[in-house]
Amino acid sequence: MSEILPGVHAIDGIDPSPDFTTNVLLLKDAHGGTWTLLDTGLPKDDGYDGGPAIVERYCDQHGIALSAIKRIVLTHLHLDHTGGLHELARKTGAKTYAHWIEAAFIAKHPAYEGPGMPPREPFEIHEKIKDGDQLDSFEGLVAYHSPGHTPGHTSYYCPARKILFAGDAVFNTGGKLVVSLKEYTFSSPLAQISVRRLSGLDVESVIQYHGAPLLRSGKRALEGAAHIA
Repeated sequence: MSEILPGVHAIDGIDPSPDFTTNVLLLKDAHGGTWTLLDTGLPKDDGYDGGPAIVERYCDQHGIALSAIKRIVLTHLHLDHTGGLHELARKTGAKTYAHWIEAAFIAKHPAYEGPGMPPREPFEIHEKIKDGDQLDSFEGLVAYHSPGHTPGHTSYYCPARKILFAGDAVFNTGGKLVVSLKEYTFSSPLAQISVRRLSGLDVESVIQYHGAPLLRSGKRALEGAAHIA
């Protein structure tokens, strides 16, 4: 998929299934020639190179030094988002960011007992964020705590570009946004409330983790998802 919007790269081949779209994103920061990585993909497994190898290959193909990735920002704790965290943090030297609730579960203190697979090994997040925090990444990101899929799930909004990086708050199924799937969600009612809140933002593009990004009319799509019972 490569560059889907100016400065927004969706890394090709990140998902082991060719029939499933997964959006690990590289965001070009507005200043300094640096980059932010949003989520890290799955770890290496039988027949699958793993998120870190695919990210590294993509960077090499596009002339991006791994050392230019200065931040790794996480939406939540699930393994398909954090599986490459250890290796990519080590190889890039980047600071890592996650909501303070997710940071505790990623560190396995305490262990996560909700649906979905947590990281295999504990990791201490460098910067623990909260709702409303502003990150000097891309063209300015605001953290929106959007719990439900997991307790500390966080979406990131870029007001300057009207882009919402929604993580697993919503999924794209057949061109339509829906609230995160119940079988992988800590609290479906809370997830619904979170999407209702996100639908109040001035959004043009929604780039969620699973399914093709919606680059136009994102607010209308969010409003549709928010009001499905």
